[in-house]
Amino acid sequence: MSFWKDRNVFVTGATGFVGANLTAKLVASGSRLVCLQRDAVQPNSLETLGVSSSVTLVPGSVDDLLAMERILNEYEIDTVFHLAAQAIVGAANRSPISTFESNIRGTYMLLEACRRIEAVKRIVVASSDKAYGSHDVLPYREDRTQRLVSL
Repeated sequence: MSFWKDRNVFVTGATGFVGANLTAKLVASGSRLVCLQRDAVQPNSLETLGVSSSVTLVPGSVDDLLAMERILNEYEIDTVFHLAAQAIVGAANRSPISTFESNIRGTYMLLEACRRIEAVKRIVVASSDKAYGSHDVLPYREDRTQRLVSL
């Protein structure tokens, strides 16, 4: 874990369950964390895990290219973990445009910002189990063929 000590890391989706747990591990490893916060929902998972005071929370939206470039540049980010997304299927179905803006546009805007900022050396983009499609047998396995679900 010494790899992470004093490394400038940016985490999108850090206030969610997975992002907050990743952030807590990185804080424990000595990273300098910058976390994107779209909404100031209280309490959030970072607060629940007791790490919110150990990170820099920056307000913004992952689909804002200029904001992503500014954050990556000003904080001299070396590593990006992209976890921000609308992961709730019901909310995504009710609001497909905002889901597209965060999940699709947000990903390519963040990747473009990373491409433009030379300090960024590595990017991890996470997905969810929804990428595997619908299966009758659990747990999902990566070597199984995805079955398309009709809407």
